[in-house]
Amino acid sequence: MRNEMKIQFSALSQNESFARVTVAAFIAQIDPTVDELTEIKTVVSEAVTNAIIHGYENKATGMVYIEAAIEEDTIHLTIRDEGMGISDLDQARQPLYTSKPELERSGMGFTIMENFMDSVEVISEPSYGTTIHLTKYLTKNKAMCN
Repeated sequence: MRNEMKIQFSALSQNESFARVTVAAFIAQIDPTVDELTEIKTVVSEAVTNAIIHGYENKATGMVYIEAAIEEDTIHLTIRDEGMGISDLDQARQPLYTSKPELERSGMGFTIMENFMDSVEVISEPSYGTTIHLTKYLTKNKAMCN
């Protein structure tokens, strides 16, 4: 059985923690390990922060959308904005690359997502926004998928 939830919120930095905790509460029902829960919270934080800082350039006029689904021991997340989009995805996914060096960003957001999740798909179009599809197989399920 598939269990789903959707939320949307203003692109304000103070809403990043709301998003992280909401997703964590939703997936807690399938009893992930502490490490898995921490990894998912970190990934949500990275993706939402990217939407706010890069997608909307810290302008609270936009919305961030999150969809989460649980299928047995698999978590599916989609985090989307309707902001600026990314003109060069290959460059943006390089470790340490940031389009906002003046904000002292580390440029590790996509790298962290790729390290903590089993699947990361990024779709982006300049002027239309970015959608990130993420999948994580929990430990109970990982042995079956490898």
